[in-house]
Amino acid sequence: MSEGRDSAVIAPAGAAPSKDMPAPATAPDVHRTAPLSVVIGIVGTLRQAVIPIALVAFSRMGSGNSLIAAFLLGVAIIGFGGLFAYIRWRRLTYTIGTQDIRVESGVLSRAARSVPYERIQDVSLEQKLLPRLFGLVAVKFETGAGGGEDLSLAYLTEDAGERLRQLIRERRDAQDNAAAISKTGEAPASQSEERAETLFTMGPGRLFTFGLFEFSLAVFAVLAGLAQYLDGFIEIGDAIDLVGGWFTERGEEVAGLGATVQVISALAGLFAVFVVGSATGMIRVFTREWEFLLERTARGFRRRRGLFTKTDVVMPIHRVQAIKIGTRFVRYRFGWHSLRFVSLAQDAGSSNHVVAPFAKMDEIEPIVETAGFRLPVEDADWHRASTNYRTDSMIVDSLVFLVAALVGGTVLVVFAPEWAALAVSVLLILAAFSAIAALYSWQFKRHSLDDTQIMARSGVLSPSSQIATRLKLHSVEVAQGPIARLRGYATIHLGLAGGEFSIPGVPLERAREVRREVLETIAATDFSELETGR
Repeated sequence: MSEGRDSAVIAPAGAAPSKDMPAPATAPDVHRTAPLSVVIGIVGTLRQAVIPIALVAFSRMGSGNSLIAAFLLGVAIIGFGGLFAYIRWRRLTYTIGTQDIRVESGVLSRAARSVPYERIQDVSLEQKLLPRLFGLVAVKFETGAGGGEDLSLAYLTEDAGERLRQLIRERRDAQDNAAAISKTGEAPASQSEERAETLFTMGPGRLFTFGLFEFSLAVFAVLAGLAQYLDGFIEIGDAIDLVGGWFTERGEEVAGLGATVQVISALAGLFAVFVVGSATGMIRVFTREWEFLLERTARGFRRRRGLFTKTDVVMPIHRVQAIKIGTRFVRYRFGWHSLRFVSLAQDAGSSNHVVAPFAKMDEIEPIVETAGFRLPVEDADWHRASTNYRTDSMIVDSLVFLVAALVGGTVLVVFAPEWAALAVSVLLILAAFSAIAALYSWQFKRHSLDDTQIMARSGVLSPSSQIATRLKLHSVEVAQGPIARLRGYATIHLGLAGGEFSIPGVPLERAREVRREVLETIAATDFSELETGR
């Protein structure tokens, strides 16, 4: 076993051995992660203990004993955390075998996880801020299984992580080539690295524009949660009362200055909220999307982004199952959309890879075409949902308000008759508005089926589209509930690996027609060729 070393001893296929890189042996090579992983573990433990230590230090202001207790607590946390991090590092090993990679971990109980190379879609590298300062990366093996990456190693040196990624790719490709030769007698085309083609990028100007549309008030929720958390350890009720009293006094002063000043004060408050919300959204955009770059490489789509946490993900083109084009209410008025891939490879716990988070349609179109899809043409054969489905949606959406009007009106007639008419009128207006909204949105709920793909659209104020190729669908189901059976419509559920694709309210005959045509495509598809078509 390699004692106290990281994966720097791994050599790419074809590399000449050296004194620092022994020649490949027949026995599996066992390695440990980088020793600096222990430091990352200690810092992580200390970071989680910062608030408890601060609470101990300041829970009794003016008491020297509290400061001493906080210091001793910090030393104990660092000591025990460091010991545990070292033991955990010593017990974490990974083995590069001829057929798979195996990771063993655990301090008190051991766990061993093995992933065959043929199941690995790709290997991605991730760098958070602290590991980047130490030159470390987390290596994540994407297998397409649910729940995110099946396997990860934290942390390796940057060079070791890149060499490990290249080695895993080469061994996976070697197995694919062997399988292809045994089946067809010919080796597939080599996937040698070539100059990447840039498909989409976002500079600081685009990020600034993006941030203006990412208004968020999450900072207020965080502050409220922090205040509630601190209130359990230290007395902050008096401080909250003091601040509340100050605002009350200022409010009384403003109230005595006239209506004009009150309006100006209200507008100033709204402007302050807008500034805080915009700044919060701007920070989120710049930290997450900094240096966003999407490229077309020999292995597929390569996406890199991140300011504090840098990610480098490769998505094989044949693994893209479907695409989703979305937007939001305000940005839609300015022509901005987002593009996601539904892929077997996972992306931070989600099957949706964001490949163009803020783009115009003319920027999205070449990405869609590169992935093997087509945007809908103007004369596409669109089919709306059933008119019975439209009527039922109107009834269901307004039923809540109608029931509330009936029950609330009855109660108010008994206990507060002067408010009964007003309350019932408001609820009936809301019921009518819900019915009209359902009627209007029905006009935009459509689907289309052509020779190669199936498309669905929905949404009024912020429309969204989903497109899937017929040959990558695994199944198709026509589902009907009790009401749908009586009313003659159904929901089409398309079996899509890595995501969901459902089309509700389709007339029953049309749903059966779609199922028949999709099943014909599935029956004629050789999925083994799709699997090996990297």
